[in-house]
Amino acid sequence: MVKLIELLVRKEGLSHDEFVDYWFETHGPIAKELPGLRRYVTSVPKDPERAGYDGVLELVFEDTAALAAAFDSEAGERTMADAENFIEVGAGPRLVVDETVQFEV
Repeated sequence: MVKLIELLVRKEGLSHDEFVDYWFETHGPIAKELPGLRRYVTSVPKDPERAGYDGVLELVFEDTAALAAAFDSEAGERTMADAENFIEVGAGPRLVVDETVQFEV
């Protein structure tokens, strides 16, 4: 599995709560349409005022080809266009990693 991990910074002018509401209620259903997406995980800091980022995004695909194809698709274009409504695209770090589960209960 290949995982894209991105630390998100909310768009200026949005409160943290507005950011979270938009992410979960509006953007999530759009991103769900990415072809080949196996898992979509969102994480929000418990104390956003002390956190350096507003959220952590994890997208899981079968491989890097599937990840690239997802963002080259019409759904990928819609997803990225919508992201500009609530995040500062590219403001936080992004990693593409091979996921290896070392332990699971």
